[in-house]
Amino acid sequence: MWGDMQDRYVGDIGDFAKFSMLQSVSEERSLGVAWYRYPDENHNADGKHVAYLDAPETWRDRSPQVFDVLGEMVKRNERSLAMVERSRLFPDATFSNQILETTEVSSLKRQEWRRNWFRTVSDDLSSCDIVFADPDNGLRSDRKFRFGAKKQWKSIPVSEARVLATDRPAIIYHHNSRFKGGHEAEIGHWQEALDCDFAIRVRYSNVRTYFFLNADAALKERARSWVVNFGRGSEKVVVHEP
Repeated sequence: MWGDMQDRYVGDIGDFAKFSMLQSVSEERSLGVAWYRYPDENHNADGKHVAYLDAPETWRDRSPQVFDVLGEMVKRNERSLAMVERSRLFPDATFSNQILETTEVSSLKRQEWRRNWFRTVSDDLSSCDIVFADPDNGLRSDRKFRFGAKKQWKSIPVSEARVLATDRPAIIYHHNSRFKGGHEAEIGHWQEALDCDFAIRVRYSNVRTYFFLNADAALKERARSWVVNFGRGSEKVVVHEP
């Protein structure tokens, strides 16, 4: 089932922050992860931001276990989501990892295939009480999401985010873009679209935002504590609340 898909990202500084955050906020909860695994692309240098591993004096104590596990993966050239699943980072988590690959599916049947894929994701994670969705590009409005356009599968439509957050918290990854008005405006836009009152922006190599849907008080408190520890008072990691 596993192949050389979007594994090139694994172990970069964005993953270090992401997995550290997930460990912190999902403690004592049943975590489900929807990878939104898109076939690997090699047209750019994404996934090469691993220089932080050469500075353990600066980074390791922010999240020692995550630092060590990712460091070993990079060192052994074993960067893959499969290795993350098998690692000690999330021993009790449930993963939905079906590849978003439709090479043998005609364009006319892609919409049906994609809808069935998401139903599988929903079923896989039905017993989890907190869910994380990890699409490469993040959020996209339903109005602009074209099921037949395969490249758009690197995004998550707002409707799917809402389904994943039904009766439980869900954390949705978003890769910030060149949104008119800048990152502040972009985050505010998606918070309004998602009816989300809590988000974390992380600025290391690229700008990413994690939107927390249906976040309860305990989840927000854990997230704030992680921001204080990992961000160390810098503006690289900040909380966004309306």
